[in-house]
Amino acid sequence: MAFDVRRFDIYRKVPKDLTQPTLTGAVISICCCSFIAFLFLSEFFSFISSEIVSELFVDGSTDSEERIPVRLNITLLQLECQYVGLDIQDDLGRHEVGFIENTDKHELPGGGCRFEGRFFINKVPGNFHVSTHSASRQPDTIDMKHLIHEVSFGDEIKNQNIPGSFNTLQGKDKSTSGESDTHEYVMKVVPTIYEPLGRGKMISYQYTYAYRVRRHTDILKSF
Repeated sequence: MAFDVRRFDIYRKVPKDLTQPTLTGAVISICCCSFIAFLFLSEFFSFISSEIVSELFVDGSTDSEERIPVRLNITLLQLECQYVGLDIQDDLGRHEVGFIENTDKHELPGGGCRFEGRFFINKVPGNFHVSTHSASRQPDTIDMKHLIHEVSFGDEIKNQNIPGSFNTLQGKDKSTSGESDTHEYVMKVVPTIYEPLGRGKMISYQYTYAYRVRRHTDILKSF
């Protein structure tokens, strides 16, 4: 008689005619399959989805000749475009009155002006301001009531899901300020590096600001 090695099989196959399906077994089977499918799909979507990771770093740049791009968009509500100009100055000795490169002015009904500009500033302490200093003649009243649409620095990041203060002054409304008020926004600017998947590095800047106003009557009292 030939020796049958199958006698050592501890995982014996039960004949199909000896098995019987039950309602409990069906419910357990459906729950297990559903749970396995849920785990698979959740892990799959977690794998293909992107995640924004924030890291702090110390800006070790010491190059004073490095330049930062600036985007400015502001509406002067009571000042005609012929009087509006951009002035830029910094601690390196730069002092430009009436900067006009890459700037646009759009007259508004009622005598207002929409001023837009794109320019560069040196990475040193300084300031830029919208004023009437470059006008060939001064208006009878210098009314700087304004509405700020954009003041931003560096590369433009259009991803709305990225948290940060890249355009903090957007929507700043000074339409009810005094007729002869001088408005100052003192800003603290910090660099921010954004590295999107599949694209190169983008260098932008976040900022905070402190607002102060000088009233014409206060200036007269100081003399």
